[in-house]
Amino acid sequence: MKYKNISVDTTDELVTITMRRSERRNSLSAEHLAELTSAFESVAASDARGILLAAEGPVFCSGHDFNDMHSRDLDGMRELLASCAALMQMLLEIPQPVVAQVQGPAIGAGCQLVASCDLAVAGRSARFQTPGGQGGWFCHTPAVAVVRAVGRKRALEMLFTGDAIGPETAVEWGLVNRVVADDELAVESLALLQSATRGSRASKAEGKKAFYRQAELDVAGAYELASDVMAMTSQSRDGRENITAFVEKRRAEYDDRSS
Repeated sequence: MKYKNISVDTTDELVTITMRRSERRNSLSAEHLAELTSAFESVAASDARGILLAAEGPVFCSGHDFNDMHSRDLDGMRELLASCAALMQMLLEIPQPVVAQVQGPAIGAGCQLVASCDLAVAGRSARFQTPGGQGGWFCHTPAVAVVRAVGRKRALEMLFTGDAIGPETAVEWGLVNRVVADDELAVESLALLQSATRGSRASKAEGKKAFYRQAELDVAGAYELASDVMAMTSQSRDGRENITAFVEKRRAEYDDRSS
């Protein structure tokens, strides 16, 4: 598929999806959302090991495109926000680890996008903001992802005040994993993705799925689910190979085509 707002590049089974709408601050128009959704769907169904989400220009993502929203009625707004919510949920559901490479501001739905990725690396120019608290339209949907990343008190501080936080605060709060100089951002983001994708592809995919499922349960339910999944995956080809290689003191050889 040819894209207008993004590009998709693959190197060594790692895919980089780059938002290329810098003239509009990489804002999430309906067309942009549709292209991101299509790209992630395509990669999810492929043999790719991991995904890097990057952006061109000085702004990672300024959130929703208000020019695209301005003339929408209630049904139109519901349709647009549903498509955005579907993309954010897809990031949690696809089998590959997803790393956000964040330079410059990530605002509103852009902050939501970062919070929805599995991992994130921020350049020192990064800023994170849910600005609805400063105006007349609260950031309801960004709140869903942000509270799950930083916790209730910190999320509400961002949501009520609308103030931006810098990268050092973002890493302290758990919104991003690490902060690096802007000129090191691409290298460090790729290095994190490479680390996050080593080992068995099948095991990683099952691990990601189970992680997000158990995270929404109480402790007893989480242990029940995790214990069952861990027992089942011990019988998979890669699970058996992991245990056998350790016992035989040799390097494991994983077959990612097998579960």
